[in-house]
Order: sequence, then structure tokens, then C-alpha cells
Amino acid sequence: MIPTVAPEKELDVIVIGSGPGGEGAAMKSAKSGKSVVMIERHPQVGGGCTHWATIPSKSLRQSVQQVLEFRRNPLFTMVADSVQFTFPQLLRAAQTVIRKQVSMRRDFYLRNHVPVIHGTGRFVDPHTVEVVVPGGARQVYRAKNIVIATGSRPYRPADVDFNHPRIFDSDTILKLNDTPDIITIYGAGVVGCEYASIFRNLGVKVNLVHNREKLLDYLDDEIIDALSYHLRDLGVIIRHSEEYERVEATSENVILHLKSGKKIKSDVLLWAQGRTGNTEGMGLEKLGITPNSRGQLTVDERYRIPQQPHIYAVGDVVGPPALASASYDQGRFAATHIIDPNADLRLVSYIPIGIYTSPEISSLGRTERELTAAGVPYEVGQVPFRSLARAQITGNTVGMLKLLFHRQTLEILGIHCFGDQAAEIVHIGQAIMAQRGSANTIEYFVNTTFNYPTMAEAYRVAALNGLNRLC
Repeated sequence: MIPTVAPEKELDVIVIGSGPGGEGAAMKSAKSGKSVVMIERHPQVGGGCTHWATIPSKSLRQSVQQVLEFRRNPLFTMVADSVQFTFPQLLRAAQTVIRKQVSMRRDFYLRNHVPVIHGTGRFVDPHTVEVVVPGGARQVYRAKNIVIATGSRPYRPADVDFNHPRIFDSDTILKLNDTPDIITIYGAGVVGCEYASIFRNLGVKVNLVHNREKLLDYLDDEIIDALSYHLRDLGVIIRHSEEYERVEATSENVILHLKSGKKIKSDVLLWAQGRTGNTEGMGLEKLGITPNSRGQLTVDERYRIPQQPHIYAVGDVVGPPALASASYDQGRFAATHIIDPNADLRLVSYIPIGIYTSPEISSLGRTERELTAAGVPYEVGQVPFRSLARAQITGNTVGMLKLLFHRQTLEILGIHCFGDQAAEIVHIGQAIMAQRGSANTIEYFVNTTFNYPTMAEAYRVAALNGLNRLC
């Protein structure tokens, strides 16, 4: 049973939202001896990350990948084509993971004696939060410090009818009750590209419509080109520099009307055009706090809200990078400064990005475009996965590892990986890149023995490739 707390007692910390950012803040505060209460408006802890975003979509992708590997395996050639899976069937596998995650996270609060109040919180004054619990009762809590970790939700323009049974966003797509023949995805950010991979690998025809000139244009250009090539190779139709004019939905299909005059008809439409911070109805205006047009809050370098420096905001509600991993670290970081306002702790400058397309993408540090613009003399070391014995054994030969390093100091400046296990592989380089001085050089990979055959060996091959380019 989760412990209770007397509403009239002044606490050290109130955390609003139990996603990664809120969990990080609550656990750090509790383990440091602070009195903490968690306010969560949903019936279960975990936030959007656990219930509607990261965990469900990555579990779904894993299920699809397993189906593909089964079909590719020559041992199962005789039966592979006869085995068919529907979208709802694959979603059921994700529900198992969600239940395990919720159980584990609920135990965190139990073990650390952090009461979880299920209800909707709003500010009464700068130090007081009123919670409307199920049934309509109201409870009031006061604290010296408050952490807002309310997360985000898919952005929904007012002129698109999301109540229509053929129109979805990244939350509601998890309720799709059949496998469409054709899907149009409007928005080719991380969510759009990931779902384009998932649906295409299920055999669904996919239209991916993007209002920019390139996919994921913050990535290294070579990675962008590889992603575009492989999505098209799968059969995804990508339309760049297109903006919607209106959406026409009937009982039979959805037609996306574009400003260019094009019309794209499909069975369903997945709207994946950014996210909105969950700040509505929190009473922030009475504190002098005004979210931006996307509902996001502005914070300083310690994640404090300038108008009320005892109130912190972390995670998706403060905007980019909007990653579960970064949100958790932000929550711990904010709690560290609540515990010790004089702490000199700083979050790392470069946070790894993991994008679970097919193949996978992960990136850390600067891109070639950024280094060139800054006038940094760099060199490139790279290896295609098809050259690695481990990739040949597993059959996952699509992809590459690319290392960017300084020509004089040999300091590692960027790591870019595309292919199977990219989000795992990048962390080997991250550990070395985080070292200080001469420990952070590409020579580490040349002078280190890697297990053979492994994907980790890619670092040694790429490092040798890069050093051979120096003159």
C-alpha cells in the first residue's frame, strides 16, 4: 500500500506528473531525506512514456522486428509466409511490457515511502497545490519546492476532427482495431518516421508527408540520406515540402488535401505534427507564468521557472530534447539543486538520440554540417556494417558507424550510427567521449581489444579508417 500524507503538512517537495522527469525528481528527493508527494492525474504511474509513447511504440516495433526476422530466417521458409499478424495482435504484446513497467514503478514509490495522490493538480498560490481526486473531493498540499513534470500530448490543430474513427494521433493510434491497407502519416519527425517503419514492415502501404525539405534535419546529412533511402527501399512514399490545407474524412477513407493541390487518399490518417505541453488548467497564470504557444514552460539553466524560482519544470513540458532519458536526468538534476542550492552540478552538453526506425538511428555530439560551419578541422572514420562478421552472422548488414574527430588532437567530436542496435552501440563511444583530456581520443578504439565477432568491433575498424585518412 502506498503511504499517505496529511494534506495540512508542509512538504519539502511536490512533484506533479509521474513520467520519467517526475520520477527522477521524486526518487532523488526521497533518497536524500526530503518529504515528497507525487501527484498523478492518471490511475497508474508512469506517465505518457509508459502508457502511450516510448514503451508501447518500441514494444510494437520489437514485435514487428521479430516477425520480420522469423520470415527472413531460411530455417522457417516453408511456414513463414503462412504466418500473418495483425496490428492489434502485436499491440497485445506491448500491453504485457506496460503492465510490468507500471508494477516496477509503483514499487519505487512504495519502497521510498513517496505517497502518490491520483488526481488533477492546480496551483492555489506559489506554494500550494489543490488536487481534485476521483469522485470530486479536493485535497490541498503545500511545499517549499514544486517540480512540474506534466509531460506533453500530441499537437492537434482545431480544424482536424480527431473524433473521427479514421483519424489518429500518436496516442490514439494504439487503439487502432484493425490493420489498414493504406495509411497516410502527416509529419515526419521521430514519431512519423518510426510509425512509417512499423506499418510498412507490416505490409501496409505508407504515405509519409513532410513540411520540410529533409527528414529529421538535425541529424548528420549522411544519416538522413541513409534513412530516406531505406524508407523508400521499403516502399514508403515520402513527400517533402508539403503542407496540409484540410482533411476530408468519410466512413470509407480519409483524403489529405495539400496546399500544392495534391490529394492523398488512405484508409486512416496518423497526425504526427509535434507535441503540446500539458500546462492547461494548472492555474499558472495566477503565478505570473505564461506557457508558449505549444504549452511549454521556459526555465533557466537549473530548470527553475524565472518568475517563481522555487518552482522547477522538467521533461517534455519544457520542450526539446523531449527524450525519456533526458527527462529523467533533468528531474534528478532539479532535485539535486533543491537539496543543495549551491551545488555546481551541470547536465552533460550532448545527449544521445535514439530513433527506433527500421533500421535504428542513434547520434551523439556534432554533425559534419555543424563542424564545417564552425571551422573545426575534423576527419571522418567509418565502417559499413556489411564489413563486420557479427552483422554477417545475424544478417543485419544494413547500416554504418561514423566517427568524427579533430585532426590535430584526435578528440572525438561526434558519433553517428545507423543500423541494427544503433541505440546500444552509441553508448560505447559515449563513455569515451565523456572522458577529459587525452582520454577522449579516437586512439582509444585502436588500442583496445574488442570481443570478436561483435558489433562493438565497429569502433576499432572505424577508428583505423579515420586515422588512415590523416596526412
